[in-house]
Amino acid sequence: MWAIVAAALLGAGAGVLAGLFGVGGGVLFVPTLTLVLGLSQIHAEATSLLAILPTAAIGVWRQRRYGNVRWRAALILGIAAIAGVEGGVQIAEQLPQDVLRRLFGALMLLVAAQVAFRALRKPAYSSEP
Repeated sequence: MWAIVAAALLGAGAGVLAGLFGVGGGVLFVPTLTLVLGLSQIHAEATSLLAILPTAAIGVWRQRRYGNVRWRAALILGIAAIAGVEGGVQIAEQLPQDVLRRLFGALMLLVAAQVAFRALRKPAYSSEP
């Protein structure tokens, strides 16, 4: 029962972050699914991909109403990602779980470093005249 409650809280938290920052659910889903729900790394990644579908659909629907969706760029990214996902799944299936977990951790560190760098550098534009 607690697993269902934890999954529901995780989903709600990921939904808030997705709507607020455009963060993919994997940033929050994968670590939580492995640590809290005890899934293996590869099962957490696959589960995260499926869980992202409704989150992304609602996020796009809401952002579209504000005119924030760039359809052409999204279509190009989506089509290119299909091939990338297939390749990534093939690689992930061949790697040991500990290697896959370390690679995911390295990716999270790189993303965190990029976000910190962008937050600390001078803004490219200013709203002041």
